[in-house]
Amino acid sequence: MATKKYRSYAEIDRDLEVLKVERELYYRKAALNIQNAKEAIFPTETASYVGWLYKNVFSGTIGTVLKIAFPYIIQWFINRKRGD
Repeated sequence: MATKKYRSYAEIDRDLEVLKVERELYYRKAALNIQNAKEAIFPTETASYVGWLYKNVFSGTIGTVLKIAFPYIIQWFINRKRGD
């Protein structure tokens, strides 16, 4: 990159102001990208729905039966032979 030669302090001040605005713009874009990534990774609606589903499905008699049966079902999937 070639070195820029300034003729006055006004040119330097103008370039510094432009750089300041660009830095603020890049900062805001980075903050927005971080926020979008957080929303993509941790969707609040999905998490609240899963919590609601877990609370309603796994409560009561059916929930007790499912809590007992799930480990056996998972173990069966792990131990079954391929091709069966």
